[in-house]
This record gives sequence, C-alpha cells and structure tokens, in this order.
Amino acid sequence: MGMDTRPLGTTGWNVTEIGLGTWNVGSDWGEVSEAEGKAAIRAALEAGIDFLDTADVYGDGRSERLIAEVLAESEADPVVATKAGRRLDPHTTAGYSRENLERFVDRSRENLQTETLDLLQLHCPPTDAYYRPSVFEALEGLVDDGKIAHYGVSVERAEEGLKAIEYPGVETVQIIANPFRQRPTELFFEEAARRDIGVIVRVPLASGLLTGALDAETTFPEDDHRNYNRDGDAFDVGETFAGVPFEVGLEAVDALERAVPDEWSLAQFTLRWILDHDAVSTVIPGSTNPEHVAANVEASSLRSLTDQERAAVRDVYDEYVREHVHHRW
Repeated sequence: MGMDTRPLGTTGWNVTEIGLGTWNVGSDWGEVSEAEGKAAIRAALEAGIDFLDTADVYGDGRSERLIAEVLAESEADPVVATKAGRRLDPHTTAGYSRENLERFVDRSRENLQTETLDLLQLHCPPTDAYYRPSVFEALEGLVDDGKIAHYGVSVERAEEGLKAIEYPGVETVQIIANPFRQRPTELFFEEAARRDIGVIVRVPLASGLLTGALDAETTFPEDDHRNYNRDGDAFDVGETFAGVPFEVGLEAVDALERAVPDEWSLAQFTLRWILDHDAVSTVIPGSTNPEHVAANVEASSLRSLTDQERAAVRDVYDEYVREHVHHRW
C-alpha cells in the first residue's frame, strides 16, 4: 500500500502527496555532510516518496549531484524537479535569456546525469520576468531541443503565480503555503485548479517553526539562513520562517498547538492542512532526519481536518500572523 498520489498538472505524472525538498541537503541550513544528505534522499525513497525537488544553486550543485549518486545505486525512478536562474549575478530579468538558461540547464543535466531534465522551474525570478514572453519562449525552445521535458516556475508571490499560468507552457507552480501563509490558498489555488496546473508547496513547515521544535532559546549556526536572512539580507525574507517574525511565530505556534489532535505532531497537522486543499499536487518538506521524513509521509494517510480544526487554524492566522504576511506574498 503506497502513499496516495496526485496528478502533477498536465505533465502526465502522478506524484506522491509528500515529496522531498533538498535545499538543506545542499546548503544554508548549517553543516550537513554528504553522507547525511544521501541518507536523507535514501530515506525519502524508502518511505515511498517519488518527487524530489532541488536547484542548481543548492550547495553550488551539490544537492543535484547527491541525488544523481543515490539514484545511480537505486531502483527508484522519482520525478526530479530542479531550478535555474539564481546563478545569475546580478539576478536580473535581462539575465533570463535563452543562452543563460541553456547554460544552466546543461550544467544541471550533467549534475543529475540525465539527458532530459524532468521538470525545470525558474527559480523565483524578478517579478518583471513573468511579463516577458521571451523568457517562456526560451523554455519552450529547451523543450523542443529535448533538454527539458516540462517547465514551471517557483514564485515568491501569489500574483506571480497568477501571471505565470497565463503562459500555456507553464505546467507547474511552486509556492509557499502553510497555516502561516494562507493567501495563496484563495485566488491562486482556485485558478491553478481551474487551469489544471501542478501546485508544489514549499516551506510547508515555515523553516521549522511549524514543527513546534523551536523556542526563544533556539540558536542557529552562522551559515543557516534562519540566522542570516531573518531580515531578508540574503534573499526574500518570506523564505525564512515564511516571513513571520520569529517571536510572533512562536506565539502563533503555541496557540495553534492547542488545536492539534493528541496523536498527531504539529508538523503532521500542518501537512494535512495543506493537503486538504485539492489544488495541491505535492508538498515538499525538507528534512535530513530519516525519522522526520517517515513522519512527514504519514501525514498523507491521516484523515482530513474537521471544520473546527480548520477554523482554529484560521483564527490563529487572523490573530497573530495575517498582518505580517497577507499582503506581502
């Protein structure tokens, strides 16, 4: 009895409801050894996960290479999604040219040891890039050349997702959504479902806030974005704790934990809340702890939240979180 799967938009793939995000296998989450990174990927495959998400900049390609190494010694054949664009320096719309995208794609093909990338996503490009048809024509050309099978976008804001899905070739959108980031569940999820777009939910646990494992005493290593990006100094602050100020987030977590059934973890409750939205294809928590990976997978088989539980999530959002995030993303 495998995990439940859902269609990934119009790609023709059905993917497991829980996937694996591999940002922390690459970098920006403190020290993770190659052995630990590979163990996390193996644990995901063993738990039945068949959707892996990575990017060319995670550890400068390390995450992609480790996935290739694990898959070379495995029978598993997951869908592997990667991203391109963040190697640009400066990161500008003008940089999203056919020539640059092709260069990034060729490098990812080499890292992942594959002729054709399953799914290439633009990696949170500047908002203006969504208004340049030439960017999407470049992706279409890479499909024609057999270098990528499908393409989509990873967005910071719901509006960027709405703009991206106006292009017929865009088959997937990756976006942050969780009990502390509810705006995408409104208009964006509705439109994505209507257009049969695959929706990949990232940062589901708000960088660990929604695991309940963090408190005011928690410290993060210097090379962990939860330390250095709290004010958005390195990249969009919405990627760190989903944009919720840490102290506010801890209060909201305390309030939310009161709604969690005794036998569930807060992380499972959170993942189930996300999966209760039919527009979602897969959710990609990142974890390098094999036990956490297995516990995340269990969320797929839990019952849906009750109306009362959903109302509690809405109340906590309205009381603590909404003012900090709702109109920003």
